[in-house]
Amino acid sequence: MSKQKSFRRNLIEWGIIISVVAFLYFTGLYTDVIGKVQQLVLVTGIKQPDINIPPEKQENADYNLSLISFNNEIVHMKDYKGKVVFINFWASWCPPCRAEMPTIQDLYNKVKANENIAFFMVTLDEDTAKARQFINQKGYTFPVYFLTGYLPDMYNSGTIPSTYLISKQGKVVVKEIGMADYNTTKFRNFIIGLSR
Repeated sequence: MSKQKSFRRNLIEWGIIISVVAFLYFTGLYTDVIGKVQQLVLVTGIKQPDINIPPEKQENADYNLSLISFNNEIVHMKDYKGKVVFINFWASWCPPCRAEMPTIQDLYNKVKANENIAFFMVTLDEDTAKARQFINQKGYTFPVYFLTGYLPDMYNSGTIPSTYLISKQGKVVVKEIGMADYNTTKFRNFIIGLSR
């Protein structure tokens, strides 16, 4: 193959790649595509939440957090003291958030009957309509909330997704920055054990 044909072929291949990337970006489909790829990573079991924070390193949870539910009800986290609290910060435009959500939904389905466990899926979307559309489109049933304003420093990691698991005693026993698979037997047993 001559250099000219090889160069032309490379140009065509790069043109196709750039066109596909541009199409995914401008149509907004890139978030779904990247999220699906990251879901495949979670399926491997490579990214699981760390449940081994030593007791002396467990922080006291900050319950000074007020939220608004999808039904426009004000909820105060302080009302959930004495329960195990699973709190996740996410956004609809965040691919790793999308990747881990099916595992959170599966976990929620398996433990939602336990009255000692509360879920707070807190969206950081500025456009509440987009968050609602995303949740409805995906058919998620876990409780979703919007911030009412102040976010305590301990939950302001600067990265999403961020997930915190608070024990009945008010200790942060899991602090996971980034995506993880929450629907593992190990994590499910851990959260159920905390609720007893």
